[in-house]
Amino acid sequence: MKELILVLAAIVNEVHDILNQLFGMSMTDKALHFWVMGIIGILLFLGVYLVIKVIEKMKFSATILSFVFTFTVMTVLVFAIEIQQAITNRGNMEFADAAMGLWGFVVFFAIYAIVMGVLYSVYTRIKKRKKAKKTAQVPIEEKRESISNEPAEEPTVYRSRMKKTNKFKK
Repeated sequence: MKELILVLAAIVNEVHDILNQLFGMSMTDKALHFWVMGIIGILLFLGVYLVIKVIEKMKFSATILSFVFTFTVMTVLVFAIEIQQAITNRGNMEFADAAMGLWGFVVFFAIYAIVMGVLYSVYTRIKKRKKAKKTAQVPIEEKRESISNEPAEEPTVYRSRMKKTNKFKK
């Protein structure tokens, strides 16, 4: 892990030198951070925005977005712990440790997803059976529509019974 950080630092230094040569001026470290992080940030934002727009159209969008956010936070946390170990000499700073920590989260999330998937499928099957029973119990006379020339009166729909929709979604 220590070697990885040193390689990344060397790459950043090379990029700093290349950018200074390209623009023909000597940028301070603060100016370089401003431009590079600004560009990386806006490109990352646009990429994340597009991915989230695709995910929000999926059935379990909240779960997917929660997983992505949690995985991101866990990645930062795992690497922060590894860097802390290197600084305090209270353990070995290894990439394998970070990878195993993230793997633990993925395994626990997979178990959660399987359990919730089973519970959701049981719930939907019970709901379908109740609905099928309910429609089967309605007497034949009630199922028949009245035959007349007058248009059927629309039933009153109260706000509490209306389906809640997001007026901003397309």
